[in-house]
Amino acid sequence: MRLPPPSFLHLRRLTDDVGLFEHADHIEPRRDGGYCVDDVARALVVVCREPRPTTDPHLAGLAELYLAFLLEAQGPDGRFRNRLGLDGQWQDAPTVEDCWGRALWGLGAAVASGLPAKQRDRAREAFWRGAAWRSPYSRSMAFAALGAAEMLRARPDDAIARKLLDDAAERIGRPRSPGPWLWPEGRLRYANAALPEVLIAAGAALDDPRHLADGLTLLEWLFAVESRDGHVSVTPVAGRGPGELSAGFDQQPIEVAALADAFARAFAVTGEPRWARAVELAAGWFLGVNDSRLVMYDVATGGGCDGLERASRNENQGAESTLAALSTMQVAQRLQVFAR
Repeated sequence: MRLPPPSFLHLRRLTDDVGLFEHADHIEPRRDGGYCVDDVARALVVVCREPRPTTDPHLAGLAELYLAFLLEAQGPDGRFRNRLGLDGQWQDAPTVEDCWGRALWGLGAAVASGLPAKQRDRAREAFWRGAAWRSPYSRSMAFAALGAAEMLRARPDDAIARKLLDDAAERIGRPRSPGPWLWPEGRLRYANAALPEVLIAAGAALDDPRHLADGLTLLEWLFAVESRDGHVSVTPVAGRGPGELSAGFDQQPIEVAALADAFARAFAVTGEPRWARAVELAAGWFLGVNDSRLVMYDVATGGGCDGLERASRNENQGAESTLAALSTMQVAQRLQVFAR
C-alpha cells in the first residue's frame, strides 16, 4: 500500500494566533465553537512526533502556540480547564477528566521532542504539577500515562512519571478470566486501544512482565474484535458489548488512530512485524480500506473526515479527525519498511 506523507496544511488552516479550532464546516474552521485542550493537546503530540519540528518554521510555530495554550489552561493546582471561548474566557473549571490526561500526554511529548530546551523545561514543570493528581476515569488516566511514557523516553528515572504510569496500569486492570470477553470493562467505549497501549508501555518502562503480557493479550483480543475481512472495523460511537460484533457506525477516526498507536507500541517492544502490518491496516482505513470503501483522508490538504457511516462519510474536517489521520500516517510512514 502506498502511504501518503502527512500534510499539515489543514491543521494550519484550523489554527489561529490563539489555538486550534475544534470544529469545521467542511474545510472551513467553525470559529463559534472555540477551542479545547483535548484537541490542542493532540495537536502538540502530532507536531512533536515530527523528526525535527524546529527546522520547519511552520511546525515550530505550531508547537510553541499549542504548548503556550496548554500552559495557560493549567490551573495553579495542576489540573486543566478544557474550553476557551472566542472572548478569551475559559468556560469551565479545572478538572482531572480527559482534558487533564490529554494535556499531560501533550506535555510529555514536548519534553521528549526536539523543541528548544526552554520549552521542554516549561513542559516538564507543568507535567510534574499535573501528575500530582489522579483521575477516577480509566481513559483520563490512560492519556496521562501515555504522557508519562513520553517523559520516560527523555528521563527514564523520573519518579513522578514512573509512579503515574504504574498507577494508571493498575487502574486499567487485567484481562478477564478466559472466555469470549477478555476486556476489563463490560463494554468497549472510546479510545479503547489506549488501555492496552498503557499496559504495554508500563511493562516496558517499568520492567514489569505482567503488565506487558496483559497489554499484548488485550491488544490481540481488541484487534480481533475491531477487524473483519482483512480491514479495520472499529467500535462505533455507541460502543460495543458482548454479542455486538458486526460492523457498526458511525466509526470515528480517533478510534483508528488509537489502534495505530497501540500497534506501533507493540512493535517497538516486541519487534514482531505483524504489529507493523497492523499499523498499515489502520492507515488503510483512512485510504478507503474500510467497511464502506470510502476515503477518509484528504491527501491534498491533510484534512480528515469526521466519521464513517454505512454508505457515506461526515464531510466536515474537524480538528480531532484531522489529527487522527495525521497521527496514523506518521506512525505508518515510520513503520512501513517493517511491514513487509
